[in-house]
Amino acid sequence: MYHRSVMIEEAVTSLCCRSGGIYVDGTVGGGGHAYEILERSAPAGLLIGIDRDEEALRETEARLSDFGRRKILVQGNFADLAVILAELKIKCVDGILLDLGVSSHQLDMAQRGFSFAREAPLDMRMDGGQAFSAADLVNQYSEREMAKVIRDYGEEHMAKRIARAIVKQRSETPIGTTRDLADLICRVVPQAQGRHIHPATKTFQAIRIAVNDELNNLSRAIKSGTEALAAGGRFSIISFHSLEDRIVKAEFRAQEGGCVCPPRLPVCMCQRRPLLKVLTRKPLRPSRDEEIENPRARSARLRTAEKLCS
Repeated sequence: MYHRSVMIEEAVTSLCCRSGGIYVDGTVGGGGHAYEILERSAPAGLLIGIDRDEEALRETEARLSDFGRRKILVQGNFADLAVILAELKIKCVDGILLDLGVSSHQLDMAQRGFSFAREAPLDMRMDGGQAFSAADLVNQYSEREMAKVIRDYGEEHMAKRIARAIVKQRSETPIGTTRDLADLICRVVPQAQGRHIHPATKTFQAIRIAVNDELNNLSRAIKSGTEALAAGGRFSIISFHSLEDRIVKAEFRAQEGGCVCPPRLPVCMCQRRPLLKVLTRKPLRPSRDEEIENPRARSARLRTAEKLCS
């Protein structure tokens, strides 16, 4: 299996798929969610599948081959949704799904450099055509820049110590592999008693997020996706860590708000109307059975909002 999609039932149900609807899977991966969207929007629903990973799109093309022209697959960044839809001459869509983070396949393919569990070049690029890689970040960022990335994106309280060690190590020899970086971090952040995660987990997460500009892309995607939705359309996002979930929650709430004029003004001058209605005040979680079957689903959170006006 290329990639095991999480919360398929909950995510696809949240979109309220119907025949004739147009749906976007902005992180199509291996096509798990996309397959179910196409099934539930039969016989005339259209799916636009987007992914930065060319290899993922090849897998999806094979998996969804039976759906013929009911699918359109595009290599691109979901943050550029407005541009992608304009190029396809599609004015609005009925549902958008984003399944954030790194895929199971990307983690399991050693050469992609996402995981510290296997020896591989430091890469971590979701789009193989992108020039900037994890090796560039680790070997070029200043100590201050490195510490900020590790602290802000990894929520690692030993960020300064790790950044200092990285800069010292690379002054002697470049840090070129996942094992080099993981071993260095283990020397700086020893495994604490009772700590269940590997000492390098947070730093690897931080570097991956920075290399792929994941959080900025997420904010852009929510804004452009909201504009692209038809009235009554649904926007569902599965996140896997607190940084992503906070952005989704905040952006959905911002789009749910109306007038932002100062209270002292007698009449509204901003003309701002609520665009979304948040349907999940608390995020949905995977079932216990799914968590047991797929441990990577344990941190998943699903939030959904509905477009109020077009």
